[in-house]
Amino acid sequence: MRTARNPVIGGSHPDPSVCRVGDDYYLVCSSFEYFPGVPIFHSRDLVHWRQVGNVLRRPEQLRPPVGTPASRGVHRPTIRYHGGRFWVIATDMSTGGTFVVTAERLAGRWSDPVWIDLPGVAPDLAWDEDGDCWCTTSDGGTARIDPYRGTVLDGPWRTWRGTETRYAQAPHLYHVGDWWYLLFKDDHAFAVARARTPRGPFEPAPGTLVGTGGAIRGIGRADLVTTPGGGWWLVQPGTREHPSGFHVLGQEVFLTPVRWEDEWPVVDEVTGTAPTPEECRPLPPLPARDDFDEFVLAPSWISPRGLPDGSWSLTERPGWLTLRATGDTLDRPGCTFVGSRLRHPDSRVSVRLDPGTGRAGLSIRRDDAHRYDFEVVAGRVDVVARIGPVRQVVASRTRRPGPITLTVVTRTTDLVPPSFVRPTDESTGVVPAGPDTIAFHVDDDPGPLAELDGRYLSPEVSTDPAGRVVGMYVTRGVAAFDWFDYRGFG
Repeated sequence: MRTARNPVIGGSHPDPSVCRVGDDYYLVCSSFEYFPGVPIFHSRDLVHWRQVGNVLRRPEQLRPPVGTPASRGVHRPTIRYHGGRFWVIATDMSTGGTFVVTAERLAGRWSDPVWIDLPGVAPDLAWDEDGDCWCTTSDGGTARIDPYRGTVLDGPWRTWRGTETRYAQAPHLYHVGDWWYLLFKDDHAFAVARARTPRGPFEPAPGTLVGTGGAIRGIGRADLVTTPGGGWWLVQPGTREHPSGFHVLGQEVFLTPVRWEDEWPVVDEVTGTAPTPEECRPLPPLPARDDFDEFVLAPSWISPRGLPDGSWSLTERPGWLTLRATGDTLDRPGCTFVGSRLRHPDSRVSVRLDPGTGRAGLSIRRDDAHRYDFEVVAGRVDVVARIGPVRQVVASRTRRPGPITLTVVTRTTDLVPPSFVRPTDESTGVVPAGPDTIAFHVDDDPGPLAELDGRYLSPEVSTDPAGRVVGMYVTRGVAAFDWFDYRGFG
């Protein structure tokens, strides 16, 4: 049997939801405070995925308040295909409330949000044979709704009273054979219950609680999907365990097979490898380098809380991404930042930057208060560490006028102690104990300008559950980027 490496989608892609249309699979996940919202992935074998768009890509669909905290925004979407249309339902934690958007084609125009008058979060959609639509939420129960108008037609009814939990956390509802199955999160495990109707009452499965186990931890919302050949699979978020106890990439997407016993789904512990479902049908990989030769940004580019019109252009200087400052600091919302989720434990990210007379650079961040900036300004290059209330230039060097190449490298070997800034620093009696080292290189200099401990960009320090994002920014004037090159390993 062929196997594939888990995770099947690396980097911060929490709460995955999946559906199948014919031979193709489509997956969405939480996007939190980033815009565009709710990334969409396509696969032909559940193993090889490629981002093909975003559900919420117009400001009128997603307009988080300027002060939206990190990791708020859009949470726990569900994607389904019914009646010749794609449906996505999610919770906006910034404004409060559950909404539905729909489209006939993934690449087409998604509707404006229709708000559902139903309590709870982490919504799910399911349809019965009569065409009735059922919405289930955490702490909100199950209701029959009109998804076109957002009205509740019947209910809600408390779906699950359970034994270990007050309600079904992050639920999904499925109609399989003569039963309705409820898959939900129960503390650090999955739980399954079933009933004859969506209203219940639901009975718990005998002993099918499943944890992540092994080298995977921190499970979240999972979703079931079938293959054309009748196989069953589970996509679930998880965090790769690290000996240091620090975890930097956020929740990634893992795949594990599902089998049925006595009309109950049984899920094994997720591992670092997964059997390949049926035929392997990989998609062409994305290029490592974006030369900014198109007229629109690739779907993988994201910005915290929005990217205002006029702050960026691909035509002002053809072949370059031109960024215009909308705020004078990355410490607060409202700045111009265009980034990409870091997807590998070991990586090398480079940009070619023409800063002009502005202040611009490359930043690796978890949130506004936890990041390392590689900044070019006024004849010099600075490495700036922002850790909570402290902002400090930790290394600096002069530079010549004109374009410059900045490179940020993350590595999980040859770690430096947290007290080090440069490789030439002498030992201070503090041993390396972080998850990785982040190094900053200018042009083709033989050594890094600085090397910093990566623990300070982890959820154990920042309390922000999202993973790292690395991106280009400008906080004064106008700057242009010729290319962005991402190489990942592991």
